[in-house]
Amino acid sequence: MPALGIAVVGAGWAGLAAAVEATRAGAHVTLFEMAPTPGGRARDVVSHGGDLDNGAHICIGAYRETLRLLDAVGVAESDVFQRLPLTLVDGEGNGLRMRPGAPVAAFARAVAGRRGWSWRERIALLRVASRWRRAGFRALPGETVADLASDLPPAVRRDFIEPLCVAALNTPVEEASGAVFLRVLRDGLVGSPGSADLLLPRVGLGSVFPAPALAWLERQGATIRLAHRVERMEHDGARWRVDGDSADCVVIAASAVEAARLVAPHSAAWAAITGALRYEPIATVYARSAGCTLPEPMLALHSGDAERPAQFVFDRGRLGGEAGTLAFVISGAASWVERGIAATEAATLAQGSAELGRFLRAPLEIVRTIVEKRATFACTPGLVRPPMDVASDLFACGDYLAGPYPATLEGAVRSGVAAARAATGRSGENSAMKGPA
Repeated sequence: MPALGIAVVGAGWAGLAAAVEATRAGAHVTLFEMAPTPGGRARDVVSHGGDLDNGAHICIGAYRETLRLLDAVGVAESDVFQRLPLTLVDGEGNGLRMRPGAPVAAFARAVAGRRGWSWRERIALLRVASRWRRAGFRALPGETVADLASDLPPAVRRDFIEPLCVAALNTPVEEASGAVFLRVLRDGLVGSPGSADLLLPRVGLGSVFPAPALAWLERQGATIRLAHRVERMEHDGARWRVDGDSADCVVIAASAVEAARLVAPHSAAWAAITGALRYEPIATVYARSAGCTLPEPMLALHSGDAERPAQFVFDRGRLGGEAGTLAFVISGAASWVERGIAATEAATLAQGSAELGRFLRAPLEIVRTIVEKRATFACTPGLVRPPMDVASDLFACGDYLAGPYPATLEGAVRSGVAAARAATGRSGENSAMKGPA
């Protein structure tokens, strides 16, 4: 019997996960990607200022599907990630430092020992976190992150809740889904030891998963078509044709905009749900200060007002990149995108100089600013996200699909695995991705 033929349209992390999982199940995969390189919104960008990423992405220890697929394509975690206990501190050393061990106890110890907060503020966070845990990390319908944190002291909201929310959901606390936020906390803080660890890429994003996955697929005999934008999909009731290529099943792993275009002739309802999604941008300002080394690979910054745009800064030199290069990350960047690149860069340089001045050996200079205008969907309460099942033998995957996670790499990977298992007739825990979040 010939191998099942599966066409995967899109080679971002979701599409690559689907292609790898389907190939491991014995299918022959044809992978289409409109860009000349794989990776989607988490890839390398070649720049005159050196090879950069199109945004600073991190994983955490709870990203088990991502780690499983890395192992499947022959990538050792230690080769591509620097694993650290969860550390969210600023340039003065104030913030949370979790130690190895059971996450709940480690979090409690980290809060109790946090510098920069009063005892009243620390106890308030522990009390509210305990309440969330007793409630099973479930939010009320329509509850936002701001609602969840309404009885926390202002300093706790400013220093912990707001930056964590915008980092995980890329949505302001006033609009962000409380249910999804609590799911992220649950997986990080109530999982197994190490689930809350930071996994910081120590190589370019393309070398973490996209390039190894593509090389593995080629070795397995998959058909790879880069720089090919799919124009048409047809279904005769028995088989699909993707730009003339025959397939038993199709997995749409393109961006939401491209997916809606391709799916519209086959499911107007699915395309309408997908087309209704709103998006939040992320801007990454790369700057350089010769001789600069930060005390941590990642530091929290004091953001939240009209003149301080960035929430976090990464020391590329401490993560395998060029020494002295810093990546300032601006999540929920809509207002800064409106103000323009020049204003964003000027404000970021001023913020970096003010907060990191003690570590700078030379003035900060701009290397490049990268803006992903559709970085993630706006993760709001009650959001209707499109399902995995689209039509007969047509499935979809991506970080915007229905599921419990926000738009993260793990969400993309889990969605791709679920679509591959559906297409190959397998079942697994990821079948839960079919339902709306």
